[in-house]
Amino acid sequence: MSKLYLQPLGFAPSPQSFDDGGDPPDVIRLAGTMCYVSHIALIIRSGARVTKREIIRPSQIASVLASLPDDLAADGEEQYSNLRKAHIPLDLGQRTIRLDQPQVMGILNVTPDSFSDGGSNTDVETAVGHGVDMLEAGAAIIDVGGESTRPGAKPVWEGDEIARVVPVVERLARGGAAVSVDTRNGTTMSEVLAAGATIINDVSALRHDPRSAEIVANAGAAVILMHAPGKGEDLHADASYDNVVFDVFDHLRERRDAALAAGIAREKIILDPGIGFGKTVAENLALIENLPLLHALGQPILFAASRKRFIGALSNEAPADKRMGGSLAVAVKAMDAGAQMIRAHDAAETVQAMHVWRGMRDAALTDFSQLAS
Repeated sequence: MSKLYLQPLGFAPSPQSFDDGGDPPDVIRLAGTMCYVSHIALIIRSGARVTKREIIRPSQIASVLASLPDDLAADGEEQYSNLRKAHIPLDLGQRTIRLDQPQVMGILNVTPDSFSDGGSNTDVETAVGHGVDMLEAGAAIIDVGGESTRPGAKPVWEGDEIARVVPVVERLARGGAAVSVDTRNGTTMSEVLAAGATIINDVSALRHDPRSAEIVANAGAAVILMHAPGKGEDLHADASYDNVVFDVFDHLRERRDAALAAGIAREKIILDPGIGFGKTVAENLALIENLPLLHALGQPILFAASRKRFIGALSNEAPADKRMGGSLAVAVKAMDAGAQMIRAHDAAETVQAMHVWRGMRDAALTDFSQLAS
């Protein structure tokens, strides 16, 4: 069966960058963000083989899609609509998160064996204090994790996970924070949602626990669906791709549709390509370079590459706590691709990078060539 993909190309910080005398310029605003696109690659593949790749302008999309078989044309029309879709703010009860500009999600691991900061936040007071610091620095969401998902990590009993995360979630939520919990276990999901969390960040994309989709749907919570190749306890296992970019796209589409079928509201679903989960350095880089493709699925994108191993591999095997520079580099790359959320260990520094990025985007909206001398 043939599959179609629409890959945004030709990025710039403002529509004026593409002004060639047309009225208006032949560009699209990508997913309601501060990113603009002048060209689109229409790609068709059959199995592992790409059978067609054509670079077109937005004004050409209708005529090109009309020439395709009905099923591919319908899919292309939906994807093109998704590329131009402006996402409504994420409603998290007492907090609302805008999605027309990047937002930073601060990582708060309360595990003793996290790959990056294991053991530094196992005390409730220390963990809450770190969370508050990230909020004061400008993080929009705090993502609390009680089970390490690094390669080789052992599964954590739900009772231990709950004991680690619930007191922290309660304190942060009571203080008005938007709290996400990084868990794949249904009982943990129920407990943290009752404690005030409003987002479930599931690295298994609701596959690990058969109860999880119903729990999220019944709570009206938001959910982050991440790509990971493993189906069992080890999410890094069974990694085999015909084309990592298209395969991740297809997997996230399938998990989005499963979440919708379970009753989770479309505006509550966020997608994460799973950087670092069962992927080589080359595969991670391919996903980062092609991140804009995921906007065709019509959901906000979470980018989570902070301090991951591929950064060390590209920087003389720097240890996890020495990877801030690389983490900021890929975070800005994700902002350029229209990612709505950036998950980061170094929240304050990432927020600062985001503010500078936003300032430059605002400045780009003014055409300096038209300013009076």
